[in-house]
Amino acid sequence: MAAGTKPLRSDAARNRDKLLVAATQLFAERGLDVPLEHVARRAGVSIGTLYNHFPTREALLGAVMPQRLAALERITAEALADPDPWDGFAGFLDGLFALQAEDHGLNDALTQGFTLATDVSQACHQGFLDAERIIERAKAGGRLRADFCSQDLVTLIWAMSQVIRESMGTAPDAWRRCLAFFLDGLRAEAAHPLPAEAAPPVPGEAAPPVPGEAAPPVPGEEARPLSADAAQLLPAQPPA
Repeated sequence: MAAGTKPLRSDAARNRDKLLVAATQLFAERGLDVPLEHVARRAGVSIGTLYNHFPTREALLGAVMPQRLAALERITAEALADPDPWDGFAGFLDGLFALQAEDHGLNDALTQGFTLATDVSQACHQGFLDAERIIERAKAGGRLRADFCSQDLVTLIWAMSQVIRESMGTAPDAWRRCLAFFLDGLRAEAAHPLPAEAAPPVPGEAAPPVPGEAAPPVPGEEARPLSADAAQLLPAQPPA
């Protein structure tokens, strides 16, 4: 709790904890766009209580996502510490996609450009910078093809996220087969000249966002602020 913040009453603290558990479960099961009414219902509280604790979806994500990002940080640290740079690179991808396969919400956070709290967005971006270090180590070790770059990693994450999303309910390990194909194609000894350079997409075309950066807003849509109807539910007293 931030310095100077008044401690929650015990019942309010219990409600907040129940909301965090429910949000963690539902985001993992259904993704970050799950209706917040469903989160409140699973937690056994009113939607007004949810908005009293978390006035926006971004605030709720900011409370839930750090735990998942901490798991990603551990995978990144292990990859950078691996004495074999290629094994570190391959282990990083395997660990990253395993986390995404377990959690629709993390899959969305890394690939769909949801508006995230500043500290969560910064953590995502730092993870991307660490991934660049993993790539450079593997290339310097001579086993990762020299023309693989960070933009290729963004595209790979986006592509694998689609495989994970579409197969999670019917073939949850399908991504492992796809990753094995990708890794074979990324080995230096298998490299052939590529038909095009890694480059930003043509203006106007959809593109996978860089982890930690929000996607451009869709015309006519806003970043899920608190609705007027929900705002009317906010009680004036301290959190329930």
